[in-house]
Amino acid sequence: IELLDCTLRDGAYVTDGSFGTAVIKGIIKKSQDAKIDIIECGWLKDQPHVAGKSFFHVPGDIEQYITEKNPNSTYVAMIDWDRYDLSQLPPNDGKAIDAIRVVFPQQKFREGIALGKIIKDKGYRVYFQAANTLGYSENELVALADEINAAKPEALSVVDTFGAMYEEDLDKIIDILNQRLDSSIKLGFHSHNNQQLSFALSAHFVNRLAESGRGIIVDASLNGMGRGAGNTPTELMVSYLNRKYHGSYDTDLLLSAIDMYITPFAESLKWGYSIPYFIAGMYCCHVNNIAYLLENYRTNSADMRNIFESLTPEERRKYDYDLLEHRYIENLNKLIDDSAATVELQGEFKDKKILLIMPGTSAVKEKAAIDLFISENRPLVIGVNALIDGYDYNYLFFTNSVRYDFAASFYPEKFNCFKKIITSNIKTTAEADERIINFNAVIKRGWQHFDNAGIMALRLLDKLHVKDVAIAGFDGFTSNRDLNYADTSLPPIDPQKPWDELNEEIKSMLDDFRMMTENRMTLSFITKSKFYK
Repeated sequence: IELLDCTLRDGAYVTDGSFGTAVIKGIIKKSQDAKIDIIECGWLKDQPHVAGKSFFHVPGDIEQYITEKNPNSTYVAMIDWDRYDLSQLPPNDGKAIDAIRVVFPQQKFREGIALGKIIKDKGYRVYFQAANTLGYSENELVALADEINAAKPEALSVVDTFGAMYEEDLDKIIDILNQRLDSSIKLGFHSHNNQQLSFALSAHFVNRLAESGRGIIVDASLNGMGRGAGNTPTELMVSYLNRKYHGSYDTDLLLSAIDMYITPFAESLKWGYSIPYFIAGMYCCHVNNIAYLLENYRTNSADMRNIFESLTPEERRKYDYDLLEHRYIENLNKLIDDSAATVELQGEFKDKKILLIMPGTSAVKEKAAIDLFISENRPLVIGVNALIDGYDYNYLFFTNSVRYDFAASFYPEKFNCFKKIITSNIKTTAEADERIINFNAVIKRGWQHFDNAGIMALRLLDKLHVKDVAIAGFDGFTSNRDLNYADTSLPPIDPQKPWDELNEEIKSMLDDFRMMTENRMTLSFITKSKFYK
């Protein structure tokens, strides 16, 4: 049984390879001192090496990060089968890495394996990674094993690319490969934690093959660091193997490595189990699809599941961003006949001054000024995507199902006291105190976060021919989430991008709206805003 630590390689998805020189050297040193069998130092890529990054052009770039090689550890780097020019690879001089791992997609396993001969001829041991092994049919697994036998590599690893496997899936793959592979070839397992099964499946893999006589390899990373849902944590596998299989790994050294090198990244970067990546695991969906929806849209979990439900299995494994955008809009754009609701609201709002109370902290901090404005102007008051305590609303306007459910659940008595205007992406059948407006009637495309509730409220009021609008609580965002909302328990909306970029985007939408409506609507701000001077 061998344990492979892939922190510097899989963790590079999280850090873009930018660990820093001291961290790369420290992780390698502590891993080898902790008796980790195989240490993956990073990627080999077709680009010049930048100091402090775990992306290397040639193995010689790695040598500076290895203080002194431990003869009991194997040092490896990975290449993507079609993203590295092997003519750049020099013969192995033994000073840096000992082996190269080649990862290849399901449809290209023959092409990927063919690269192994070139690498072996240059003096490196070869390990193969069969991405999305779950997607192979039984016949394809047999063909894969036959090709691997002909190439005679050090190992072949099963890869749960989408974190979608259950024990029976892994068993089926193990049974075929263990029976078919030459006994001299090790069998490995690389898992992803989308369904909180990464460690359990890794332990199951060890248990199934420990008595088989075949060498086995388990991939893991410190604190589970890796793209999306992350990987099996190295420290968990070390504890398991020490206790169950007489391992001699040094747990304290690895915990020290986590404290020194990984925890600082965890304070500012995200990886590990999450609901979006659980959904990806459910549907065998490529991690890039999740990242795209999180970065570009405020997709709640139910909407995300519906989007992936609408894709074919083949579409889920790819990442077609145009298709995702189309399905996102299609999912939200539940068309209804909102003509009666529109006419009713137009009549109620005619010739009235409207006050929009957004959920920014100024809605509480400057409440006295807002109350004074209300007493002097007697506007119709509309709460936007939140129910801020202390106001007597004429309507609550909701564009986000999470915010709607939160207000209904946490403040049921007050929620039921006020009439609601709801966009059709939340619901399509109105209750007695609700008016539903088509989602697509109050958005304008052209920005990533075009579904900002404040801008949508303004578009609705323009649609209703309102001429005089005052705004409070439209503060803008800061990097300190506690300062973004008047109600600190309000579910936050994380744009997966710098807050100042989101502020600029919202300001751009507001400027566009003001330009389009300058002859028909007067806007005034009662509280300070990053979007308006």
